[in-house]
Amino acid sequence: MTTHDILQRGLYYEEFMVDARYLHRPGRTATEADNVLFTTLTMNTQALHLDAAFADAQDPFRARLMNSMWTLSTMVGVSVAQLTQGTLVAQLGFGDIVFPHPLFAGDTLYTESVIVDKRLSSSRPGQGIVKIAHTGRNQDDTVVATAVRSVLVHCLREGRDK
Repeated sequence: MTTHDILQRGLYYEEFMVDARYLHRPGRTATEADNVLFTTLTMNTQALHLDAAFADAQDPFRARLMNSMWTLSTMVGVSVAQLTQGTLVAQLGFGDIVFPHPLFAGDTLYTESVIVDKRLSSSRPGQGIVKIAHTGRNQDDTVVATAVRSVLVHCLREGRDK
């Protein structure tokens, strides 16, 4: 019997296809602990994240909101294994970040990513720039976050393991 090693990795530049859509699973259910830990680690003192009595009295949601930066970080984080694990050179930037609906503790965040554009780097041979549009939805399919990010990834080279 032969053993085959299979390495989980992201995609090299040539493997990204413009307009391809990746559905990242499983989803991630947000917890109150996630919200409090992330909010306090980042020194964000917003009462809408930390103070239940305050948040419950505020219109229009009357509940603590998940920290939107947790939502953004988690939305991008769940894409790593499928898209950029081990092939990323650098995160170049984010744009068009929008939070059209809040995420609450107990909601499950599902993320999809669409490859918007790609081009070879003009200054870094053997690397390419990929633009990815991420969309996060809750369990009811309501969009809770969108963001576009640009990443620098390695190109395939002869002799490199696929």
